[in-house]
Amino acid sequence: MNVLKTKFWVDALIRRAELGLAAIYVIRHGDEDAGSVLVKVVIDRSLAHLYVPARDDLGERVWIRRPETDEPSLDAWCRKRADQDTDLWLIEIEDRQGRHFLTEPVELPDQK
Repeated sequence: MNVLKTKFWVDALIRRAELGLAAIYVIRHGDEDAGSVLVKVVIDRSLAHLYVPARDDLGERVWIRRPETDEPSLDAWCRKRADQDTDLWLIEIEDRQGRHFLTEPVELPDQK
């Protein structure tokens, strides 16, 4: 398993989103080598998705989309995680199509 430094991975995500003409922001800058990343996708004022990293049975990274879709609930969850993990990154993507630009597999809430 080859693991990229977090800063390099975030830079690649930013590039993919920009190429897709989505707005992307680093809301919280975590540890550049090994920080975890949360990816929030804001679709409109009332709808957002939060993608949280996890590992599958083979140790490969997958993303799990949290079941909440209202931005205040997602923001509260992110703040709680950031209080527990000072190395955490938070990336926010604004995209009306709801694209997350993640290249690893994504598990939706109803798949669990």
